[in-house]
Amino acid sequence: MEKDQNLQGNEKIEEAIWQLQKEPTQEMLAHALTVVRRRMKEDGHLIVAVDPAGAMDSLQIQTVQTGEGKLWFAAYTSFEEQMKGSNAVMSAFTAEIGKLFQMALRTEKIEGVILNPWNRTLMLNKNLIHIVVGTEQ
Repeated sequence: MEKDQNLQGNEKIEEAIWQLQKEPTQEMLAHALTVVRRRMKEDGHLIVAVDPAGAMDSLQIQTVQTGEGKLWFAAYTSFEEQMKGSNAVMSAFTAEIGKLFQMALRTEKIEGVILNPWNRTLMLNKNLIHIVVGTEQ
């Protein structure tokens, strides 16, 4: 299967997340955030799934609810990661990393963005997103 041009380079994010999972330290977290920022600055994209129920009036980005009841946008580094989800039959498109992060920061009921919720997972809360995009809180 041919890889989407906008997703090329996302394997670096997957690798950084894998390293962080093996060694969950502040240094590895900083490294993972740096890799995500680099991909964002390269105009990298992530895959976001949309909830088809709301598709007529506006696209609703799929969310994941954590155990404590908080909602997060779900995004994937590759189509392979997306297919690991419980609901593999869904509409999806690629979104610029920076624009997705800005949307998450502006959406009140959203905690942040979960990358690859099913496997090589990185939960970016709004504080971490601010660090990645380089904005003040």
